[in-house]
Amino acid sequence: MTVHRIVLFVLLSVATPILAQGPLMDSEELKALRTYCKADVERLCPNVQPGGGRVKACLMANKDQMSVGCAKALQKLKQSKQ
Repeated sequence: MTVHRIVLFVLLSVATPILAQGPLMDSEELKALRTYCKADVERLCPNVQPGGGRVKACLMANKDQMSVGCAKALQKLKQSKQ
């Protein structure tokens, strides 16, 4: 499976609950997630099969190794949900 698909699955697993509860995510937030989390997914979760929240769980399990950019992008997304 390509890295692009893995990143898409991560973004969808993060965005789906948000989209169900509120307005559509700002395209800048989505762009930030793609930009800042792609390398983290490749580095921290290279053998994780996408789907069922597995990639997100992998990132959260490795949050102390997550890049600052990815952590900030996820935090901003979480704050916009509230």
